[in-house]
Amino acid sequence: MSGDLSKPRKVNNGIVAAVCLAFFTGMIGMAYAAVPLYKMFCQVTGYGGTTQRAEKQYAGRVLDRDITIRFDANTNGIPWQFEPVARSVTIKIGETTQAHYSATNKFDRPITGRASFNVQPEMAGAYFNKVECFCFTDTTLTPGETLDMPVVFYVDPDIVNVPELKDLKTITLSYTMFPVEKKQPVASSAPAAGSSNKVPDSDASLGG
Repeated sequence: MSGDLSKPRKVNNGIVAAVCLAFFTGMIGMAYAAVPLYKMFCQVTGYGGTTQRAEKQYAGRVLDRDITIRFDANTNGIPWQFEPVARSVTIKIGETTQAHYSATNKFDRPITGRASFNVQPEMAGAYFNKVECFCFTDTTLTPGETLDMPVVFYVDPDIVNVPELKDLKTITLSYTMFPVEKKQPVASSAPAAGSSNKVPDSDASLGG
């Protein structure tokens, strides 16, 4: 009789083990998917100040209402002078406008950089549409080289229909430039005879 009672318990234990394994596997899959899903969520909703990538160059209508766009620039670990050409511009809501940033490599060797961005206030990100942008694109500058980096955008007129944003007067577009490390070819990873792998002091001061 006791042998018969043990069978259901073994079956139940097997079910619990299978459920735990499925849950564990699902959690791993969610961890890998979290970053792209979060990025997609931000792009669709504007959450975290993420701007929208406009599929068309114009809003379709321009409101008789001004809004000021302020431009901000920062660097993080890259020896570039990176700044907006103009600190702000006042435009009509719905008007397509082009602004410019400038980047100059102040180091003595080529450096590759990439810019991330956000908009403040964060809720405005869903209505700040970029037609053209240098963000998330790797850019390499030679020593002393200066590059003009344009951004074309407009503010969606639907922003005035949002109670929290209907009286908004100013939006800040901020970029942060980061260094991008380029991997060396495998063939060049080993030094040639008589050569040295010693990193120059100037490179070491850059942190790479």
